[in-house]
Amino acid sequence: MTHDLDVLARHCAKGRVSRRTFLARAAALGVAAPVAARVLGHAEAQAATPIKGGDLVLGNAGGSTTDSLDPASWASQVPLNFSRTWAETLVFTDPNDGSAQPMLAESWEASADAKTWAFKIRKGVTFHNGREMTVEDVVASLQRHSNEDAKSGALGIMKTIGSDFSADGDNLVVKLETANADLPFLLSDYHLAIQPGGGFEAPDAGIGTGAYIIEVNEPGVRHTAVKNPNHWNPDVGHYDSVTVLVINDDTARIAALTSGKAHTINRVAPKTVDLLRRAPGVAINNVSGRGHYVFINHIDTEPFTNNDLRLALKFAVDREELVDKILNGLGSVGNDFPINGAYALFPEEIEQRPFDPDQAAFHYKKSGHDGSPIVLRTSNAAFPGAEDAAVLYQASCQKAGIPLEIKREPADGYWSNVWNTQPFCVSYWGGRPTQDQMYSVAYQSTADWNDTRFKRDDFDKLLIEARGELDQTRRKELYTEMALTLRDEGGLILPMFNDFVDAATDRLKGQVLDPAGGMSNGYIGLRTWLDDA
Repeated sequence: MTHDLDVLARHCAKGRVSRRTFLARAAALGVAAPVAARVLGHAEAQAATPIKGGDLVLGNAGGSTTDSLDPASWASQVPLNFSRTWAETLVFTDPNDGSAQPMLAESWEASADAKTWAFKIRKGVTFHNGREMTVEDVVASLQRHSNEDAKSGALGIMKTIGSDFSADGDNLVVKLETANADLPFLLSDYHLAIQPGGGFEAPDAGIGTGAYIIEVNEPGVRHTAVKNPNHWNPDVGHYDSVTVLVINDDTARIAALTSGKAHTINRVAPKTVDLLRRAPGVAINNVSGRGHYVFINHIDTEPFTNNDLRLALKFAVDREELVDKILNGLGSVGNDFPINGAYALFPEEIEQRPFDPDQAAFHYKKSGHDGSPIVLRTSNAAFPGAEDAAVLYQASCQKAGIPLEIKREPADGYWSNVWNTQPFCVSYWGGRPTQDQMYSVAYQSTADWNDTRFKRDDFDKLLIEARGELDQTRRKELYTEMALTLRDEGGLILPMFNDFVDAATDRLKGQVLDPAGGMSNGYIGLRTWLDDA
């Protein structure tokens, strides 16, 4: 079905089939209209002829003076978006169907039991220092992220993979202790950029294999990369340069776009979308996906060690109000586990948790909390409208008699000083390609990014079993049990899944909406070009 739809989309993009006919045939194939539109948009982008040259400027929130070029450290959007210009992984995910696609790995195959994998590594790829990339560089890169000393954001993933990597001719060979049918997806994680010698000697040197070469690196201010004349793929990276300006303030980002200082901006506050739509020469680009905005508490830290208190805080969230007022309807309610219908095997039978002040008050009283303020740290660095979301949450908590106190934090340094450090704060997740990857990165006991300190042996066992389970019915049962455990006993309060909302000049062509993340999942500098008109 996917092949038929892709062919049909290409015909439509070239004018051989009308848009109405395409959508009608897509419906006949059982494809939902939003998915069909995304496939068509991708085909139209591919059908257009890119214009080479020009200098793309991105105005991005999610940057800090503490940012580093070490892939292990990346935790927010500016490092991610800039990394796509100069660093590459073995695999990337297709924006249309979410499938794993080759990048620095040309192809891969697995043994029948999915425990031994061979990835054929692309030849003729050179690092920005002029040295040819080898299989040994790939092995070393994966080994570094498997090493706890690297403090990698991918460590949780790598612990599920192990550290048995070896070179066999042109192949990277990975031997797993337990079966994992999702391994190619795991290797698409943006931290797992391939570096010379694995980056052991100079992890923050900023030397990769990407379509652009770093020229300017001023953390918290701006980053610029210039065209790599020796890049292995001529079909991506059409600009002379790509610059990321760090603009954490929502109003300043919009001003940068409308004044022409930036060609595209990320994280458009939903409350400004309608106004910005009316601005001349501006296009809004939004796509729903797996991203979610959260309130997270450390369940190993008082007072959050008490599950009744955690349940009280969960029942005290007015999710519909947050989606309506913070997202302006550009999203959907969450249910306190990090999976929605964008994932395969989504447990749709789990009952939606409501806003229930009476239940919240019941659990709060049962918790025996002493009535002292419960401090929630917030900043719009976490997500657009995060400070307003905290205020609304405080008001809904008051209806249940819960004394929530808000502490606003500076945007600069939020991801190093507050997130994953303070016991209760606002945050966001961009989601991951598979349920296994999402749970492994954030909720497995050994994960470095376990930002709720949820550490349960029984949960880990379910995760490992699901990872190697080939029976999809059984696998869904396991994921459902995991979701219920996290929903009812974890420290995650997930009120809403967000659309990724960007805005750009209408001169920006080749836009590919990618449900994996905003800014075309960071690949905007590789996939687009500027129209001279």
